[in-house]
Amino acid sequence: MTSQQQLFTDRTMVISGGSRGIGLAIAHAVARQGANVVVLAKTADPHPRLPGTVHTAVAALEAAGGKAVAVVGDVRNEEDVRRAVETGVERFGGIDYCVNNASAIATAPTAELTAKRFDLMQEINIRGTFLLTRACLPHLRRAPNPHVLTVAPPLNPSPRWLGAHPAYTQSKYGMTLLSLGWAAEFAPEGIAVNCLWPQTYIATSAVANMPDGQALLASSRDPRIMGDAAAEILSRPARHSTGNCYVDAPLLIESGVTDLSGYGGGDHPIPDMFLD
Repeated sequence: MTSQQQLFTDRTMVISGGSRGIGLAIAHAVARQGANVVVLAKTADPHPRLPGTVHTAVAALEAAGGKAVAVVGDVRNEEDVRRAVETGVERFGGIDYCVNNASAIATAPTAELTAKRFDLMQEINIRGTFLLTRACLPHLRRAPNPHVLTVAPPLNPSPRWLGAHPAYTQSKYGMTLLSLGWAAEFAPEGIAVNCLWPQTYIATSAVANMPDGQALLASSRDPRIMGDAAAEILSRPARHSTGNCYVDAPLLIESGVTDLSGYGGGDHPIPDMFLD
């Protein structure tokens, strides 16, 4: 942790969808080690079914020991994304890490999925990932250890996933394909681009709001596991750690974590989507 602390001090992350859940956990994992965080999210005011806002997220990150700034905006909007990146550069001097976390999910069967929901997934998941990464790119080129990290799954052509919810699967795999393509495109410049996905259900509002949500939460791991896994990835030398689709638990075990019980989920946490 000492080496990570030294690495993250005064480094700057821009993260989409960082007001709660996995996004906030990733931001918290670097903020508590001295990083600066720009939180881009839409929730400026409390939501009746969702905890936290972009402002409470910033307060939590600063309480953890980092510096943070809130940018209320929509990752689908090019101007909002540009404003978030410019805020990071103006406030903290540059951008070291770009984290594409914002995502929309709709797993209804094709015949029941509305065009509006379909478009929303493509726009947030794929367009948003593209816009934020592109906006960060000029600043990442000047960073000492630049990383792009996308919360997206390993590519898995199993009919189990392709046939279950094709539109959602396509949008998430689109995020992965962009990231793998960027890893190749940006390799000569030393910019790492990787994906990270949870091995199990994560105790987020999305899970809590499902039918039987409370029972599902008991078998879901804490978002901290994704935060710690993200920090591990971002701490690695960018030139030698790119083009990977990591899964949180195996990554942490590989890095030396021997006991995952502190992340909760019980003895048999629920396996997450896209992992056979």
